[in-house]
Amino acid sequence: MATAVEDKQTSIKGVPAPAEKQAKQSEKKFGRAVMAHGVYIVPAMLLRAQARLLVSSTEMIVLLQLLDFWWTEDSVAYPSMATIGQRVSLSTKQVQRTVNALVKKGLISKTNRSLPGRGKTSNAYQFDGLIGKLKSFEPDFKRAHKTKVAATMPGGLIANKEMAE
Repeated sequence: MATAVEDKQTSIKGVPAPAEKQAKQSEKKFGRAVMAHGVYIVPAMLLRAQARLLVSSTEMIVLLQLLDFWWTEDSVAYPSMATIGQRVSLSTKQVQRTVNALVKKGLISKTNRSLPGRGKTSNAYQFDGLIGKLKSFEPDFKRAHKTKVAATMPGGLIANKEMAE
């Protein structure tokens, strides 16, 4: 009787492991109590493309905080500057300058919001510019991955140039 050997995420047949098995990996790394507070998902490419996006470390941390408030594709994020500032130890003015830099770079857009009878409230943020740039970078990242794989094969890039293209 044959038995399937499984890695951490995928069975040998390429079928994804059950979600509960994947969740247990996170719990093993961080602990159940920590994981009980939720999971935050961003594309790895966002982190890997930071330099190409021309985003400073402060801009990246503020961008990641804004993304934490974006829950569904058709929604917007609307955290206050004070909330972001408290989370990352920046003043409200520093957060405002950083957000304005992200807007100027075309990564996010912001819309002023107001509430009836209460006046101005937190801005609404959208990430269409960021998403568009990441999508435009994806072919380069794919090509770089293929090149990296080809370089590790016997004969390197010369023998495996078709693989790297």
